[in-house]
Amino acid sequence: MKYFKTAAVSVATCAALAIPAVGHAQSGDGAAEPFVGASIGYHDIGTDLPDDDGGIYGVVAGVDVPVGEKIFVGAEANFHFGDGFIDNEYGVAARLGLRVGETGKVYVRGGYQEVDFDFSQFAPVALPAGFDTTDGDYLVGAGADFGIGDGPLKLRVGVDTIAFDSTRVTGGVLLAF
Repeated sequence: MKYFKTAAVSVATCAALAIPAVGHAQSGDGAAEPFVGASIGYHDIGTDLPDDDGGIYGVVAGVDVPVGEKIFVGAEANFHFGDGFIDNEYGVAARLGLRVGETGKVYVRGGYQEVDFDFSQFAPVALPAGFDTTDGDYLVGAGADFGIGDGPLKLRVGVDTIAFDSTRVTGGVLLAF
């Protein structure tokens, strides 16, 4: 149930950030470009603990709004399940980027990411009551989305850091509306 709550919060936050963008697009200044997709990646937490990294698998959703012929701004949310030391992670980010060719985009992003850790591999006994297994901080990164043919599918790649303590590399497939 906890996972569904965190996923709902991520999606609701992205929707709240997207509403002003959609309103701007409806005023005739540019069409909002919403997207949803699947994401897979690798997250290295950057500690000295053994096996502190692992795969992440999840979803991403967001919206971009043109603010010129080549420039766009946007917002996105993500939710990933993890294996190994990462139980799950979720967050939101703002995007600023440039269009490349007909269907490509390159961008930088900044936001907040929360990570829920699985300490069971390090503490086979029960953790003390009230022990916090989550940590969150600012996220900065860069990425690119490139269209597949003339259809609505796009390939996505990105690299992020959370507070310059960890590194996260992701890739995926987006469906643009």
